[in-house]
Amino acid sequence: MKFEEIGLREEFLRAVKELGFEELTPIQEKCLPLIREGKDVIGQSATGSGKTAAFGLPILEKISPGSGIQALILTPTRELCVQVADSLADFSKHTKTKITRVYGGVSINPQRDELRSADIVVGTPGRILDHMRSRTIKLDRVKFFVLDETDRMCDMGFYDDVESITRAVPKERQTLLFSATITRDVDRLVGRYLNSPLTIKTESYVDASLLEQVYYDVSVTEKFGVLVHLLKENSTGLSLIFCGTRREADVVAKNLRKLGLDAMAIHGGLTQSRRMHALDSLKKEHIDILVATDVAARGLDITGVNFVYNWDVPKTPEEYIHRIGRTARAGKEGKAITLLSPRDHLNFREVLRNSSLNIRNEQTPPAEQIAIQRHFGRDSEHSRGGRPDFQRRDHGKGYGQRGHRPGFGNYGRSEGGSHGRGTAHARPSGYGEPPARTGSAHEPSGNDNFSRDISAPSRGFRGRGFGGSQGRGGYRGGGRGGFGPRRPGGFGRPGGAGRPSRDGGSHGGYSRGGREGGHGGSDRADKGRGGSRGRKPGGSRFGGKGRGPGRFEGEE
Repeated sequence: MKFEEIGLREEFLRAVKELGFEELTPIQEKCLPLIREGKDVIGQSATGSGKTAAFGLPILEKISPGSGIQALILTPTRELCVQVADSLADFSKHTKTKITRVYGGVSINPQRDELRSADIVVGTPGRILDHMRSRTIKLDRVKFFVLDETDRMCDMGFYDDVESITRAVPKERQTLLFSATITRDVDRLVGRYLNSPLTIKTESYVDASLLEQVYYDVSVTEKFGVLVHLLKENSTGLSLIFCGTRREADVVAKNLRKLGLDAMAIHGGLTQSRRMHALDSLKKEHIDILVATDVAARGLDITGVNFVYNWDVPKTPEEYIHRIGRTARAGKEGKAITLLSPRDHLNFREVLRNSSLNIRNEQTPPAEQIAIQRHFGRDSEHSRGGRPDFQRRDHGKGYGQRGHRPGFGNYGRSEGGSHGRGTAHARPSGYGEPPARTGSAHEPSGNDNFSRDISAPSRGFRGRGFGGSQGRGGYRGGGRGGFGPRRPGGFGRPGGAGRPSRDGGSHGGYSRGGREGGHGGSDRADKGRGGSRGRKPGGSRFGGKGRGPGRFEGEE
């Protein structure tokens, strides 16, 4: 059936033609008349079957622009939210209907402003609830309530959120629920919140006669090499690689990029901007390999997929069908390839038992001699890493402070042997690079897990301990100085002492030229200011105003 035959309003028919749509898909042909009649509908169809137009067009026809939020559409992911909102905007571009998309991962303030004038809201459950709690969304005029990819929302743990939102929507409404499968949670929602619904079930949108399904038995070590060989051999069109976890998706994508292949990962662990960048790159054909998890790919209408690769085997036949349903569409051929390592046989056995699937076992192609890298350095593209100013020292063990550190002016550094005393060099402010320093190794002190080579140079802090490594509860000073007993007590910032102990007061050796009257830590619970413990002229063992430069002598 063609769109001209269903009696669409002129502005919507013109938009549909401009988008290149001529004939209705099975789900559209069956759902459109029922939704127009005001019936509650359950639609079972796969992603890419055209269900957005199936519920979107009849809703748009009944919207009165400028009359408040009249339709609320829930989606499981941000990407699907954007995709549905964009499709509705395309259908309504010749009208004044305002569609607002609401999802997490971005600032909530611009969404509050847009919600004031929205006619249709497309959003994820979590962010919709945020707006409900802050009372920035008004649902009292909602006439159409749509649950898209409902089974996926329940799988992701949104069941309670969906229930809360459903109860907040007026009871006098039309509810449309779309789900690839009817799970127990979905069935519970149907029983509680839909009014005598009509179920529409369509066959898979995939043309089985055009889909080739094969699997290869591979060892764990040659698995990546086989994948690379297949990607190079099947280089035409878009390839979609499914992985079981976020980390695995990142690992595969990074290794493919290292080989010069245009690959990008998409999963729920990426920031919103990176996920949208991946989809935008896909649309603009900047990449031809997308590595995805099932959750991230679910609901995304990715067209033009020639090859689907199962890097990790799906756990159920239903998940396998969802994956391979991305290819062999719209009269085009497609191929689904599964890489089966020995540990995957148990899960894949369930898939093979499905008599409707025609999966062949073929001879394994030659593997590229490439080992997959699973650990990447701090400069890795997506590595969170540490703070950039904390880098491994050129000499010695552990990490040192690099660059300026605000708030610690007039502090010098001292460097001696790995646990010994050294000479401090005062600098005006900050933590710039220290001048050359020398020192000699003395007896070890502190935690040797941090520094085992006692001949390696070490960096200390003038006025904050004296070289050496980190001991239990703080930093030791050089030589015998620096480490105080672990006991509860006041916490003072050390002047000529070591770093504070975890449990209270701090102790440490002194460096020459220590800060005059510094904030010395005390080893008594009721004292917290003054010179630190030790033989420092003018210093006080138990608080008080210690004055005069300190001289490193060690403790007791």
